[in-house]
Amino acid sequence: MKRIKIKKLFVYFLFLMVVNLLGVVSLNALAEEEQNNENNTTVDLAPNSKSAILIDLNTGKVLYEKNSHEQLYPASMTKIMSMHLILEEIEKGNMTWDEVITVSDHAASLGGSQIWLEPNEKMTVEDLFKSVAIASANDSVVALGERVAGSEEMFVKMMNERVKELGLKDTNFMNPHGLTDEDHYSSAYDMSMMARDLLKDHEETVTQYTSLYEDYIREDTDDKFWLVNTNKLVKYYEGIDGLKTGFTPEALYCLTATKRVGNMRLIAVVMGAETSQKRNADIVNLIKYGFSQYEVVDYVDKGVVMDQYENMMMKPNNVDVVTKEPISFLVKKGTEIKDLEQDIEYTIPKNGAKAGDTIGKITIYKDGDPYEVELTVTEDIEKAGIFQLFGRMFKNVIYGE
Repeated sequence: MKRIKIKKLFVYFLFLMVVNLLGVVSLNALAEEEQNNENNTTVDLAPNSKSAILIDLNTGKVLYEKNSHEQLYPASMTKIMSMHLILEEIEKGNMTWDEVITVSDHAASLGGSQIWLEPNEKMTVEDLFKSVAIASANDSVVALGERVAGSEEMFVKMMNERVKELGLKDTNFMNPHGLTDEDHYSSAYDMSMMARDLLKDHEETVTQYTSLYEDYIREDTDDKFWLVNTNKLVKYYEGIDGLKTGFTPEALYCLTATKRVGNMRLIAVVMGAETSQKRNADIVNLIKYGFSQYEVVDYVDKGVVMDQYENMMMKPNNVDVVTKEPISFLVKKGTEIKDLEQDIEYTIPKNGAKAGDTIGKITIYKDGDPYEVELTVTEDIEKAGIFQLFGRMFKNVIYGE
């Protein structure tokens, strides 16, 4: 009897160990599943698309991705890069919005999306750009590219040079419009970075056009032309104000879309959807996910004193330095930001500085990533005179100051 009891106790003890072990395994599996869900590795937010990505404009942080480096045909999303180079020429003063361009035979011969330009037709830069941003006009983007670089080939060279400057590895352009060429390709990741580059430099200008659902060119003429946005989400989904659609039979349906809420702007890209409806559904999923899961948290406001700059060779010899811009972070909603490590570097002004001038930067580290903001002085500083320097040296010797 005693031996039987011992055997029963042993079996019971073994049973408890197995149950406990299974419980630990289950908890570990659950924790792993939750971690995967948080990193979006098990949830397909863009089930209708071959590849997709969601990023934050300010930081470039990737919030979701799916096959984001797969090289695919970008179709007319190509024009994101084209529009950027065109806007740069205008910003530099090399071209004006009201300048009139004479359309070449080559530009007028383009197929696909177009506004039916005629050879030798004259049109303003603004109307040509508007037709690119709204109606994705291939003939217009070539006319503008020829004006910027002298020829379509040279403009494409500029596009590829910018791709290299951005450090993008999945892209090669053969034209400024996106009509299919086997050597013309990009990826969701690269397109998101090109869109980010465009919006960082020209957000207000480009969205002024890409947010329009309809407009007109050739007004007050017999050839008045109605432009309708190829991106229907600018009308049917609140807040989306760009950026560029794409479609060819080879590329299928593509879209780079963007939306701003307060100080947070997201960029979503999908490529290779079978229909425009499926493409739009995936974009909406990505945008909804981003704004429901993430938020921008202010860490330091603009104009906050971060340090006191001291320089015995200057007058005054110490002055407050403040942040030139606010310091904000994109975080998962509900995340608490505690004290973060920071470094301050100064650029010593040789001849002094005026109030508001940048004399250094502060670098704040969050999760190992550096975030830099310029620091400015709050008052004028100038070289100290010989008598002031002598007086300071005397004080230092006598009083140890």
